[in-house]
Amino acid sequence: MEIGPATALAGIDSRSFRIWRQTTEERKNIEEGRAYYNDPSPVPPPEKHTPSSLLQCHRKLVYRKENAPAESEMAHGILWVGSRFEEDIVLPYLRDAVADDGLFVTNSLYVDFKLKSEAGDLSVKGSTDPVVVDADGTPVLPTEVKTKSSLEYLDEPNEHHKAQLHAYMVGLSEKYDVDVKRGCLIYGGRDSFDLKVFDVEFDEEFWRDTVIEWASTHTEYRLADELPPADSRFGWECDFCAYRERCGKGELPVADRGQEGFLPFTEYPRPQVAEHLAAYSGVALTPTLARAYPELAEQHAVAQWRCETCDERFDHTEVEWGGEASEPPLCVVCACDGRLAELTEPWPSAHCVPSDGGENS
Repeated sequence: MEIGPATALAGIDSRSFRIWRQTTEERKNIEEGRAYYNDPSPVPPPEKHTPSSLLQCHRKLVYRKENAPAESEMAHGILWVGSRFEEDIVLPYLRDAVADDGLFVTNSLYVDFKLKSEAGDLSVKGSTDPVVVDADGTPVLPTEVKTKSSLEYLDEPNEHHKAQLHAYMVGLSEKYDVDVKRGCLIYGGRDSFDLKVFDVEFDEEFWRDTVIEWASTHTEYRLADELPPADSRFGWECDFCAYRERCGKGELPVADRGQEGFLPFTEYPRPQVAEHLAAYSGVALTPTLARAYPELAEQHAVAQWRCETCDERFDHTEVEWGGEASEPPLCVVCACDGRLAELTEPWPSAHCVPSDGGENS
């Protein structure tokens, strides 16, 4: 057999890369004694919050915390670039910038503190970005580092980043028994490698009436096991949300869907499919997902096709289908009776209904 460029190219594509990356990460976690990283994320208690989640869309966070299947890949690339930008560029720069003043920079400090709210005691836990400290290691100036594709139109810090920095100020003040009242938001341009820096003073009213109020409301939603309304504080969140279809902001005729199960005719990324199956043992793959990930279909249950006209059901292996949601397969039973009827995939869990008010099966 002749071996040439075609042979080399045969196994190089986006699908094999995604599988390679996932298996590599899983192997690395096992070898480093962190096999639990490969498990579904544990559902946090309702009163627990992280600084980075503050002021984000309540519904999006419920979906994420309750392990709803994300409809798009995690932003691994942006996260990786952000981590490298912080550790390889911002951290060395900060250390050089404050060295002449007898100050130092630690790459991260942990905060863990309680808040009083109308929903009861709340817990805030998380790790900071680099913190300027004195020779005793006492915090002087916490920072929060973010990257953006462009800094051209950035005239003020984003409100949820400001909330995150406020949480660091509160947590560090309590932990080290100091009064941290200023922080620094550092934005880096991914294209230009430029910086925009904002000096943020602690705003008691903003912290009390905006941040704590938000955290209290979010906890109340989760304590009541209630799906929050589909409205975000920031309009851009919906544009980039990994749960647009489930929420009702996408193209499927569905709204206010709960966190369990896969939506019909939706091809989720494989890591999100595997994680959701691990988190919810009673969930079945849709025929769409069985076709996309046959290796998962061999290990998990697959829901049947159903004809809404005659109510006949078919196993996914019995139906030939090209995989296009716009061209679902036809029911052979109806075809024998001279009718053209399309098969449909099942909707998950019956506690929410399609947005057109139709039947939910």
